[in-house]
Amino acid sequence: MPIITLLSDWGLTDHYVASVKGSILSRIPDAVIVDISHNIRLFDIKHASFVMRNAWHSFPEGTIHIIGVDSIESDKHPHVVVKSEGQYFIGADTGLISIILDKKPEKIICITVNQDSGYFTFPARDRFVKVACMLARGSAMEDLGEELDSLNPKSLLEPSFDGKTIFGKVMHIDHYENVFVNITERFARECYGNAEYHIVFKKEIIERVRAYADVREGFTCALFASNGFLQIAVNRGRAASLLGIAMDNEVNLHPANLPVE
Repeated sequence: MPIITLLSDWGLTDHYVASVKGSILSRIPDAVIVDISHNIRLFDIKHASFVMRNAWHSFPEGTIHIIGVDSIESDKHPHVVVKSEGQYFIGADTGLISIILDKKPEKIICITVNQDSGYFTFPARDRFVKVACMLARGSAMEDLGEELDSLNPKSLLEPSFDGKTIFGKVMHIDHYENVFVNITERFARECYGNAEYHIVFKKEIIERVRAYADVREGFTCALFASNGFLQIAVNRGRAASLLGIAMDNEVNLHPANLPVE
């Protein structure tokens, strides 16, 4: 049974999700359809890439991912199907797919398969589903279009290090209002080794812990989450609202033996 996932900004109050699922099941009745999320902020490839990047590694080889965010085709953003680490990604080449992949893709195809309607407002249903089902039935990628050498390049903003301070930015705020910063534990270790450092937001030091329960309920903490990124949280609370943290706000790491400026 093929696994087909859906990621979109369609929301759950309209017909879009059901229409895409119905189209898949009409072709492959025993398909396993997994909703990754349909609450991506509208046209926000940064949000979409964060969610997909943290989800797709959990799926087995052969999984087909349909990405319905900012998916209208243009000369700059053709529709593509990409194979990476044994999984397939279908969407518009806006840079989103290049962000979510850890390695160079095994193959990139610019889709030339005709869509199933004369309207061009819903490619996820009218084209991506058709391509996904062709893959699920065993079609070769070469049957779907013309091979490309590379994707449109785009990457998440990287933190910087001036030899003393790591400068990071808020990259995602989740449903619990936990705040994710674009600083990984690996990068912190590369910069500081075993030296102690503080986590600083608006010149205030945030206590670093290993688990939320290491602080009392309602208290703020910082920790490295399971995806490797620095997270600021409030135990059983909403960190973003309580601390006034917004997307792209600066969060820094600073040596513990130096004063916070």
